[in-house]
Amino acid sequence: MISSKPVRGTRDILPEEMKIRDRLEQQILAVYRSHGFSRIETPVMENLELLLGSDGGENLKMLFTILKRGEKLDLSQEASVTDLCDMGLRFDLTLPLSRFYSNNQEVLETPFKAIQIGNVFRAERPQKGRFRAFKQCDIDIIGDPTVSAEIELMDTTAKALLAMGFAGFTIKVNHRQLLSEVIINAGFAADQVGTVCIALDKMDKIGVAGVTGELLEKGHDQEKVDKLMACVTGISLDNLERWVEDAVAVGQLNEVINTVKILAKEQFDVVFDFSLIRGMGYYTGLIFEVSYGPYGYSIAGGGRYDNMIGKYNKVSVPAVGFSIGFERIITILMEEQKDARQVDSAIILFYDPQSSNMAEVIGEGDRWRIKGYQVNLVAMKKKFGKQIAAWDNGQYEGFVVFGRDEAIKNF
Repeated sequence: MISSKPVRGTRDILPEEMKIRDRLEQQILAVYRSHGFSRIETPVMENLELLLGSDGGENLKMLFTILKRGEKLDLSQEASVTDLCDMGLRFDLTLPLSRFYSNNQEVLETPFKAIQIGNVFRAERPQKGRFRAFKQCDIDIIGDPTVSAEIELMDTTAKALLAMGFAGFTIKVNHRQLLSEVIINAGFAADQVGTVCIALDKMDKIGVAGVTGELLEKGHDQEKVDKLMACVTGISLDNLERWVEDAVAVGQLNEVINTVKILAKEQFDVVFDFSLIRGMGYYTGLIFEVSYGPYGYSIAGGGRYDNMIGKYNKVSVPAVGFSIGFERIITILMEEQKDARQVDSAIILFYDPQSSNMAEVIGEGDRWRIKGYQVNLVAMKKKFGKQIAAWDNGQYEGFVVFGRDEAIKNF
């Protein structure tokens, strides 16, 4: 017998949760649009060449690839992934946006402020709060080289989180250029920065000892590793200029943190965190993540990626984005039951299927809808009392019986 379970790492979403998801998505969209962002959509499939050349970090190991069709498919034993596949599923929304902008920039305003809400796909080990197919909610600003873009993105994303009922979260901020400078000053070569960052990105999961061990296993000298770890654990916003020479990057970091703290109005915090890495290799400047409560994962993240669009149109275009991890938001809300059992202005309109005229029943439903209610038409059964009890599930304000009731009856 064929199993009815969804593919491992994916899940079915029941109506009760879907109501919450729809509500939250609308809250996010309302905030984004009120700040001048415009929604776009890109395909879930991209050319494999584009995906593999994206500096996507560890995500490139988790690509879902799509086999070529017909005569294009090379089934020889020596065939590589590019011989077998020519497309893949997107692993984030930033890469498709960069391609989209390069393809359509002649008809887009500058700066271009984009909204993307859609599923992305990563072939990773499923675990709590982490799926192989999941939704992200992104906003990006393309064409603004100043930190005004970062400040606006942080402010807008924070307002979206607050609108969903989150408060007391922390935005962590770092700068990729400063991070690269410290790694190189510790003795690592410039072409080793990427692999070192991949190890440092695991700091919150495996700690200093774990990162140290991983760097040593990769063949790096003990002296370099010890010097780097001393920098990473000892550096702060107050002593930053003792460790780095890039005054411009230090100034950007301070301006963003100080400005967003003012905008926060003590509803959330903004801090410098030099252990923040962000796994993507395409980040070029400021990077940021949002942490919340006791949860050991971020609920939003992003950064500046000024070099990506230039890969497609040979002209460098400044760009920065911030993404809300929608699935993680949902997981937390369901666990904390924030908003999880909110009853909509919804009622059930029961009708007798034997004696009722459906045109009149639907017309009656429309009259309640004009009053602002969601109306579910349900045919009455013989054991009506049991039927009413079965529909008392917390999703409806009450019910009306067609042809009998003028007011809503509570369950």
